[in-house]
Amino acid sequence: MKKLRTQEKRRTSRLKRFKRLMIVPALAIALVLAGCSSNTQSVFHTDSSTETANVSDTSRVPWDYKIVEGTVGDLIGSDMTVLPDNTLMPNDGNYATGDKVWSLQFMDAEMVTDAQKRNEIRLSAWRTIKTYKDEKSAQGDMDNLKLLLTTEVDLVGVYKTEYNGETRNFAVVELPSGNRMKQPIDDKRYDALAKQKTVNVYLEEVHDFADYDLAYAKFRGWAN
Repeated sequence: MKKLRTQEKRRTSRLKRFKRLMIVPALAIALVLAGCSSNTQSVFHTDSSTETANVSDTSRVPWDYKIVEGTVGDLIGSDMTVLPDNTLMPNDGNYATGDKVWSLQFMDAEMVTDAQKRNEIRLSAWRTIKTYKDEKSAQGDMDNLKLLLTTEVDLVGVYKTEYNGETRNFAVVELPSGNRMKQPIDDKRYDALAKQKTVNVYLEEVHDFADYDLAYAKFRGWAN
């Protein structure tokens, strides 16, 4: 009985730690679309800091996805290796050695946002999260994970810089995540945006494979 009580206490302690780890960053955009797996660990994690006025938070966000063609190598129990990188994956598709497979890989990013909403971004290595028997199935999942949208965002402002007699123009927009981003613009766009408060842009929404409601929006161009 004493041993059973000790095991129960350990399970309770692990459950409490797990719940604390499931806190997600405030910068994530809430979006709803079913159909993606919930068995993969979320790539979102936030470590907020209020110790200094210069740093507001550190967040890990989904950054990109790609499809890679490979070949099944060794079978190891219920797992398999995928060549050429010898990535160990569950053999959920009952593949045989030599079979062609397509892997969905993702890259996440650690983003440090300071009090002025400026970002420092550190990209991770590519990691495989799922395999498919054909490229079409892999592309179908990726099309749902990366969406190109047209939307209106706040225009913080435009400004000019001068160096060695040369002038450059920039526009600063605020993305739905709350992060601010600057883009070089020509003289024509500078004049067009000078008095505007909002602007239409293309955004690529990159969704978390494990929790589709979480996404990060990336600037992909001007829509007008």
